[in-house]
Amino acid sequence: MFAKAKVHSTIPNEIIKNELIFSGAEYGMVKTENFEEYYQIFMNASTNEENKAKIMEVYMKLLGINKGQSSPTFINYENNAGGTVSLDDLKGKYTYIDVWATWCAPCLAQVPYLKKIEEAYRGKNIHFLSISINAPKDYDNWKQMIIDKELGGIQVIADKATESQFIKDYFISSISRFILIDPKGRIVSNKAPRPSSPELIDLFSELNI
Repeated sequence: MFAKAKVHSTIPNEIIKNELIFSGAEYGMVKTENFEEYYQIFMNASTNEENKAKIMEVYMKLLGINKGQSSPTFINYENNAGGTVSLDDLKGKYTYIDVWATWCAPCLAQVPYLKKIEEAYRGKNIHFLSISINAPKDYDNWKQMIIDKELGGIQVIADKATESQFIKDYFISSISRFILIDPKGRIVSNKAPRPSSPELIDLFSELNI
């Protein structure tokens, strides 16, 4: 991503350069681990003030979901176990969030690993929260899969599927996606290791969970 941005930044024709560097800028910033460097490359190269303003807006939002920042929140997502759950209800413990959907093969591949992690950390200082982004037409599929796969943790469904504000705030355009939040509601990692990754256990150990 950086390589393409750097190449485009050297194009001598201003119109072509501005168009090419802007076309992939938002995607590049969201996907890269070092969005600040990407942002600097873009801002130094672009001469289109309108485009620069748009990318600055994205940049500021990304800063807002950096480590240590207060997490975006959600209110009253339906809880499969009954009632509703708001993210603030889970303060006091770490919260490991799995954003998934019943139609997502990579998500389902993580289920056995997630169940093992949940069992290993049962009673520890951590909640396991799964947020489904199933559309209303797939609501019954969500309910049934929880039963069929004996899913544990806290199972909720987002209020507006992929258009839910919480999903947008975290720039989630592909799943599976995992997020870790601390007991005070601050972001530990907006792209946390997957349950299948040994890095997740390492992270939990560093935090004394």
